[in-house]
Amino acid sequence: MAEKTVSKAKEAATRYTIAVLVDNMAGVLSQVAHLFSRKGYNIETLAVGCTEDPMISRITIEIFSDESRVQLLCNQLRKLIPVYSVKLLAPAEAVRRELVLVKLNVADRLARDEVIQICNIFRASIIDITPTAITLSVIGDERKTSAFEGLLREFKILELARTGIVAIERGPRTIHDDRKPE
Repeated sequence: MAEKTVSKAKEAATRYTIAVLVDNMAGVLSQVAHLFSRKGYNIETLAVGCTEDPMISRITIEIFSDESRVQLLCNQLRKLIPVYSVKLLAPAEAVRRELVLVKLNVADRLARDEVIQICNIFRASIIDITPTAITLSVIGDERKTSAFEGLLREFKILELARTGIVAIERGPRTIHDDRKPE
């Protein structure tokens, strides 16, 4: 019953992508994640890495919410001391990508050839191959990565890893435009 309630709430909500610049130091990710859990949000995807400045990390978070609640959440993120900037990325104005690694069981040549054809269609890379297994990587938006994963389901997936979405705004505007006053 609880699962049905969660999925109905998800259907009514919209997916939002939030980019956050923070100090690159221990405990900052925990503070940000704690804010989301305190407010009752499930983080759908989370990606973190250094920026052009090694002292600053960029966190990309995706959640399902409504517009007023996500704006409130962004305002609360801005109040955290290690946060420099918060930007809500509009889907039409952002480039969003995800990396997916998939390891498949390919016991025979026919299966291996079929997987290689799928890789060619999706511009995926073969990053490891043995007589019984093949490991692939693909980068794209969630429609592409989900379609790729769906086609590979007919083979035995041994292991699958998704990075979560990373996103950056199109054009000359940057996340630095929304920095807090120093």
